[in-house]
Amino acid sequence: MKAGKLLTGLVSGAAIGAALGLLFAPKKGADTRRKISETSDNYLKDAKGKMNEFADSINDKAEALKSKGKENFSKAEEKINQAKAEIQDMKSR
Repeated sequence: MKAGKLLTGLVSGAAIGAALGLLFAPKKGADTRRKISETSDNYLKDAKGKMNEFADSINDKAEALKSKGKENFSKAEEKINQAKAEIQDMKSR
């Protein structure tokens, strides 16, 4: 949720900045357009980088949970097998 709000804020900020730049630019139109293009490219690169970091973080957490789940399942399975062995041992006496 936070990443979505961050991305929305970055894109909104870039759009507002571009609009204000056009309105109050003392430079030539070509220079202003180039500057806006560079700035928006920088914002997009930053946003993509943050989204990639967020996705990597989620993947790492998912893998950790998966690993922990497998570990817990193995322990439970081992205890079940021990209990079965004990029951068989009791039956054979």
